This record gives sequence, C-alpha cells and structure tokens, in this order.
Amino acid sequence: MLKAVPGTNDIFAQAREYPFREPVFRYITQTAEEVLRGAGAQMIHTPIFEYLEVLQKGVGLTSDIVVKKEMYVLEDRGGRVLGLRPEPTASIVRAYNEHGMKVWSQPVRLFTWGPIFRAERQQKGRYKQFHQVDYEALGLADPLLDAEAIALMVRIYKTLGLKNLEVKLGSVGDPEDRLRYNEYLRELFRPHAEKLSEDSRVRLEANPMRILDSKSEIDQQIVADLQVKPMLAFLGEASRAFHEKVCYYLERLGISFSVDPSIVRGLDYYVRTAWEVHHAQIGAKSALGGGGRYDGLSEMLGGPRVPGVGFGIGIERVAIALEQEGIAIPPDPSPTLYLAPLDEPAQIEALALAESLRPKVSVEIGYTPKSPRKALEDALKKGACYVGFLGEGERARGVITLKHLESGEQKELEPLQLHSLFEGPDPK
Repeated sequence: MLKAVPGTNDIFAQAREYPFREPVFRYITQTAEEVLRGAGAQMIHTPIFEYLEVLQKGVGLTSDIVVKKEMYVLEDRGGRVLGLRPEPTASIVRAYNEHGMKVWSQPVRLFTWGPIFRAERQQKGRYKQFHQVDYEALGLADPLLDAEAIALMVRIYKTLGLKNLEVKLGSVGDPEDRLRYNEYLRELFRPHAEKLSEDSRVRLEANPMRILDSKSEIDQQIVADLQVKPMLAFLGEASRAFHEKVCYYLERLGISFSVDPSIVRGLDYYVRTAWEVHHAQIGAKSALGGGGRYDGLSEMLGGPRVPGVGFGIGIERVAIALEQEGIAIPPDPSPTLYLAPLDEPAQIEALALAESLRPKVSVEIGYTPKSPRKALEDALKKGACYVGFLGEGERARGVITLKHLESGEQKELEPLQLHSLFEGPDPK
C-alpha cells in the first residue's frame, strides 16, 4: 500500500493527531480571517510555486533555506527553474508589484493561508509541508504599522482562546547598522572558525548574524562563551528611534512584550523591527509565529522601493498550543434532519427531498435502505434533531414519517408541510 511522503500529513476530521484534524485547521484559519478582515485586510492567493529567482532573492542567499538546500526545486518542460514556496512573503510582494498595487491607497494590507514547503531533515515536529496564516501591510514605513501587525497577531491568538503568550521584540537595524554589526561579529568569530558548525563557517563571511540563531549546540555555546554584544547596541539613531516608537505604541495598546536582543529571524530581507510570539506550554519549539519589517524586499525582486511589514503564524504550532491548553474547538453543527429511505425506490425520493430543503436546512440522507431501527441508530449517531422515514407506506400516502429524536414525538407530514416546518422559526 502506497503511503504519504514522510514529513507530510493528510488533514481530515478524524485524523489521529490533533494538529491535523480539519475542524482545528478551519477554526484557526476562520478566526484569523475574521480578525484580519475586521482590520481591513484583503485575502490574496498566490501560486505555491514561483520562479526560483523570486524565492531565492526573497529569502536571501545566506538564509538556512538556501544554505541548507531546504527549497524544493523543479524544472518544467520549457527548462524554466521553479521552486515550491518556502514562505509566502516574496510571492505577495511579487504580486503587489506585478498588479500595480502601488497606485492603490496605501498601505495595502493582504493576508492568505496555505501550505509551505521545506526540504528539512526528518525530525519530530518538523514537516516538509506545513501551513501558515500570513499577513502583509505594504506601502508605508511607519512604526505604527509594525505595532498594528503585532496587535493583530496577538488578537488572533487571544480570539482562539490562547493564554500563556510571550511577545519577544527585537530590531535588526538598517543595512548600515548591520554592516557595522557584521564586521564586529566577523572579528569576534574568526579566531574560533574551526570550532563552528559547517553551516556557520559558511555564514561567517556571508552573514555572521545568522550564527546567533544557529540551532547547533556547539555554535550556541561559542556565542555564550564570547558574550556577544546584541544588535541593539549597534543601532543607528534612525533605527533606535523607530524601535522606541514601536515599543511606545505597544505600551499604549496594552500589549505585554519583552525586548529580546537575540531575535534575528531566519530570512535575510528583514530590517528594523523583528518579533516572535512564544507559548510556554509547547516546549523548545515554542514560537507560534513571528514577523518583521522588510523595506528593501520589493527592490530585490526588481520592483520599486516598497516598505512592508508582516507576520506568519504556524497553523500546526497553534493547533498544538490549543491542545496543550485544552481549548475546545466549536463542534461542527449536527444535521437538523436525517432522511432514511426504507426501500430502493425511496433512495431518489430522499435525495430529491433533501435537495429541495437545502441549503436552508442541514439535511443528510441514508444512502442505502435500512430498517427503521437501523436508520434511527444512524440518525442518533449523527446527532440529528429529526429523522424522516420514506418507505412504501409513505409513498402510497404521499407523506414523510417525521420523528423528533429528543421528545420521541412522531407524525406524518406532506412535503409542503415539511417545508413549512423547517423554513419557519427554528424547528429545534
């Protein structure tokens, strides 16, 4: 029997693992959509694959995704090299430029959700295909948008019912700030280059800041032993003022946060604001999501200068947090009416009647004829309010035998009477 590729998961209602149950996914994505639409954001869907150049320039040539060859790369029949998206921001910025959104009223706020692909080494809690909710605000370089993005992210989590949240805020400065900081890091790490992990030896010359968030225990120990100064100590006047304004706005909004100098973020396009939201109960992989500002990404993709800020929320991570906190997901509504054909001719009658009642009424049907007792058992399992029997006797009298499952009351109704019952006040 063929099976799914390791690191991928089927998402359906009865999935054994909680994070892959479809009602949980739907609860998270619908909640996020309500919050983001309420803030004036529009839904956008971009392709899951792009020209490789778009994705490489988007994530940066020194990011883990490129350095560790974590991107899925393919070539189409025309010889064009494509990649499956390892994150959604580059695609959204590409769409902003391609469709002339710069002439719209700014900022343009867009959101999406869908699958993300990373060819990571197989390990627990890491997936080759996972899912994100993504929000981007494009067109203004204003710290107010950064604070709003963080507030929206926190609102999504709180609307879902999550507690135990920790917002960690940092700054990666402007390109000029990072030049100074990277030179400081190179001088600091070069005498210890042989001890660094293979990946960090590559980063040492290209982008030494990435050593600071290395997952290697050896690298982490070297960083701790050297007592590396934080990026915040190298911020220029403009970056520091921007960071302080974001902090002030968050305080005014009543959002609890801590300034964490270690926040670097894994993609090269970030400038100034960077943040993560953590959840204490999901352990070492406690980040539910993160975001930041990326004022130069549009130019990297061949477009005009377009400032932007946004965030990504890991759906599977949020699902784990919901499970850890014991938050009950609203159940899917049970059918109001279960129509049970008692013989073969009644099968199409049941379907025709169901279609005439839908969508005003939630109706399910039994697809194979059963005895009244078996049909009643099926209706109870589905949680229906009513069961309607259709058999030879009902056909002869031109009626449906309708039984209210809670009270046990049973009566015969003509089709028009049935419509009147269910199309009037709530029949439950």
